[in-house]
Amino acid sequence: MLTHVVSFKFKPETTTEQSAQLEAKLKGLPAAISEIREFRVGRDVVRSERSYDLALVSAFDDLAAMQRYQVHPAHLEVVSLVKAFCSSVVAVDFNE
Repeated sequence: MLTHVVSFKFKPETTTEQSAQLEAKLKGLPAAISEIREFRVGRDVVRSERSYDLALVSAFDDLAAMQRYQVHPAHLEVVSLVKAFCSSVVAVDFNE
């Protein structure tokens, strides 16, 4: 099982509506992409200086499954929103 963890920091000018749009699109990915085994999305509640605003934790059978997910049209649509609304994105991928 490959776990994929991504944290998103919104641009200062990103509106509440835009951040909600991104969150909703992320939450819709499991219904659109069969490679996803687990998928959780949530907003930061601590809101410290080092915090990111939104995160996702997902799981895939293996690296090849995650690579298919990454080029899926539904994921690419989300990527375009991430580029528009986020100033920073960090990720880590690990096998369990």
